[in-house]
Amino acid sequence: MVAVRAAFKAVDSGKQVAVLVPTTVLARQHLETFRQRLADFPVTVEMLSRFRTAKEQKRILDDLAKGKVDVVIGTHRLLQKDVAFKELGLLIVDEE
Repeated sequence: MVAVRAAFKAVDSGKQVAVLVPTTVLARQHLETFRQRLADFPVTVEMLSRFRTAKEQKRILDDLAKGKVDVVIGTHRLLQKDVAFKELGLLIVDEE
């Protein structure tokens, strides 16, 4: 998957990556794929969608703003005003 390689290259360069997907089911599938493919590397992958509780979302958003999350995968939730990145370097849009 080209997107995973591009994401790894961005993270390896010290940048964060956002992966925007159209559905919560696809977000979950991408989360599993990215975590499996990047398991051997020190990369933190998280997901923002309605599948996360409010408490989980707050923790992820805090970690994202601090730069503790390298790759965040999500639906339109990523476009909300409360989403802040420390250093976004790549946006991947999966439009099906």
